[in-house]
Amino acid sequence: MEFDCESVRRLLGKYKFRDLTVEELKNVNMFFPHFKYSMDTYVFKDSSQKDLLNFTGTIPVMYQGHTYNIPIRFWILDSHPFAPPICFLKPTANMGISIGKHVDAQGRIYLPYLQNWSHPKSVIVGLIKEMIAKFQEELPLYSLSSSDEARQVDMLAYIAKITEGVSDINSKSWTNYEIKPVNKITVVGNGELGIACILAISAKGIADRLVLLDLSEGTKGGTMDLDIFNLPNVEISKDLSASAHSKVVIFTVNSLGSSESYVDVVQSNVDMFRALVPALGHYSQHGVLLVASQPVEIMTYVTWKLSTFPAYRVIGIGCNLDSQRLHYIITNILKAQTSGKEVWVIGEQGEDKVPMWSDQEMSHSSQVQLSNRAMELLKGYYDINSEVFLSLPCILGTNGVSEVIKTTVKEDTVTEKLQSSASSIHGLQQQLKL
Repeated sequence: MEFDCESVRRLLGKYKFRDLTVEELKNVNMFFPHFKYSMDTYVFKDSSQKDLLNFTGTIPVMYQGHTYNIPIRFWILDSHPFAPPICFLKPTANMGISIGKHVDAQGRIYLPYLQNWSHPKSVIVGLIKEMIAKFQEELPLYSLSSSDEARQVDMLAYIAKITEGVSDINSKSWTNYEIKPVNKITVVGNGELGIACILAISAKGIADRLVLLDLSEGTKGGTMDLDIFNLPNVEISKDLSASAHSKVVIFTVNSLGSSESYVDVVQSNVDMFRALVPALGHYSQHGVLLVASQPVEIMTYVTWKLSTFPAYRVIGIGCNLDSQRLHYIITNILKAQTSGKEVWVIGEQGEDKVPMWSDQEMSHSSQVQLSNRAMELLKGYYDINSEVFLSLPCILGTNGVSEVIKTTVKEDTVTEKLQSSASSIHGLQQQLKL
């Protein structure tokens, strides 16, 4: 199909870099001449709308010896080529979406190429080539049985609503289409603590999928231990996008900085998190971040600041993490417990580790008692105005911390201890470069 430059140029009348965009699309047509171009209304997450150029077609994907033509749709932003396209699968009525690390339930496509988009290095042809390569590893669509096709029509109508100008996502047709949620957990770091987390979660059977992000260079490090166990549903990857759509992301990684200054050692951890947290937050935007990296109070704060997540979805869980405590925390977030009871996570404060909550306060109707700490933002509690994370008893739910519990122990004692700890930690945070 011949590419009509003038027609496309007219469609791009309001685009900031029209000529650059036309030249790139002309190059796309050389490799993929069957794409069809049009202007339609795209609805963004904030419900704003904009008329954007988009093109649809299929890309050939070789999977297990067979070639599949995967239908896709690209939306070109008016700031292209300095902003990446928005990409969706465009399944037909007899196709179902395989939710995975590169595709969500609505068919939106997530790739490292998109995240790292940078003009002029990044181009649409390169994006499509990476898309083909990733889909060869994990096919994004599957054939539906005839009994499922009617419900698939409802799902496609919903996808059309969010990508073609209609923002009513609570349509009756969509609420009747159910997608089984996948309990996916990602553990960041393949040290002893990371391996222990993987083994504990796998043993309890509380996750449908487990991803271990191996950040070591060259050797496999501690991941060799996992090869011995041959654990089901466990993926080891160096690609951060493998964590996509995790309900829980657990940070166990620590920098091996050799600086003598304590502040410098902590700063090396901060520098490492600066590269990790924004990307992992992007891939799991609705997840809960658990921080076991040290010092946990500081690194929980750092993770919160770098992630843009609300504070209740960033929780410090410390390094003294046993399998029972990890199990309780994660199952409450995943709501895997059939009883539906909430769990109290109990904290202790002060260098002498004197408990500041009574036995009665450490119990709940679920009869679960945990004596380890859970870090939560203290600003606004006990006359603390600085942004620090310290141990508090709290109730966990699917969105993280749903409630923080105040103690009935003598208020002055608690306030004094917490304020002292908060002041010390805040002072160290002020010396770090975020």
